[in-house]
Amino acid sequence: MNLTGGYIFLVLAIILGISSNGFLKATDGFTNIYPTIFCIITIVACIFCLSKAMTIIPVGFTYATYGGLTITAVTIFGVVKYNQTPNLYAVLGISLIIIGVILLNTMGKTN
Repeated sequence: MNLTGGYIFLVLAIILGISSNGFLKATDGFTNIYPTIFCIITIVACIFCLSKAMTIIPVGFTYATYGGLTITAVTIFGVVKYNQTPNLYAVLGISLIIIGVILLNTMGKTN
């Protein structure tokens, strides 16, 4: 697998992670069966894709990108679906996460 394939798996992992985490509230503490099954399936598929991405992309880059973009997207998902508006500090923190992911992927180096 080449670098493009690694990034495809990373994008799939991010999408699956957003799906799983975004609908986690709908499980109501894992008491609603269908949202629970959905979350379990998507998080397992997410971890699979993340592990495939890590075979090509360095672990730190992969996980930082996955974590940062998933956190950001789930926050936006919470605003849209659950009307949960983040305060100034949350917006600042998420902005710093995004800046960190951009810096890591554009200027970061590994041996």
